[in-house]
Amino acid sequence: MPISRKPLVLGVGVVTAAVLLGVASYTATKPAPASSSPVADVSADPQAGVYPELTKLARRDAKDPLAVGRADAPVVMIEYADFKCGYCGKFARDTEPALVEKYVENGTLRIEWRNFPIFGEESEAAARAAWAAGQQGRFWQFHAAAYAAGAKEKGFGGPRLRELAEQAGVPDLARFTRDTDGEAARRAVAKDQEEGYALGATSTPSFLVNGRPIAGAQPADTFTEAIEAASEAANGKANGAVNGSAAKG
Repeated sequence: MPISRKPLVLGVGVVTAAVLLGVASYTATKPAPASSSPVADVSADPQAGVYPELTKLARRDAKDPLAVGRADAPVVMIEYADFKCGYCGKFARDTEPALVEKYVENGTLRIEWRNFPIFGEESEAAARAAWAAGQQGRFWQFHAAAYAAGAKEKGFGGPRLRELAEQAGVPDLARFTRDTDGEAARRAVAKDQEEGYALGATSTPSFLVNGRPIAGAQPADTFTEAIEAASEAANGKANGAVNGSAAKG
């Protein structure tokens, strides 16, 4: 059953931001060379390139198995990615673990994964399998196995997906197979896919950091600067709200 690519019904503000996002940010399919600036600029101004309406796409569901970090973290990074994408794998191996250690573990950052398969049937199958692993609490272990060096070259056919599930420690492999092929997995992947297409995303990986777009597996400093700026802005807003309440009191 083909997956619809009809855009989500978005508010006017989100649509406006999404048009800008599609034009300005989701054009990269590879990291920028070291000698050039990132595709999505990150400046010292914490509000530069931020589309507040896009922050509403953060689901902040404490029970979401495809997310890591506190549901109330001040910064949410949404990642739209494909398991057959080599640059997604590079980000997963080289950059993401350090972000988890530095920002997720101290409560600053939450990472929310969105399945965005754009490379055909095996991409779709791997996305459903990752979702299925998540139903047994092993999404991030499956994510690590699927993005291990050399993993994508082995393909994502049925037997290979089961092998990855075994590596990820998925306890009930029969359920994993049923869930991978089930309608619930197809709906979940379609929901993520349609969200990405509605934003104008055409390549992977693509990110939103508190409504700020970053395209491609950029250097680690790009993500660090974006997270620090978003955290500073969020904390400033929170402090302002507290001071405002105190003044009224």
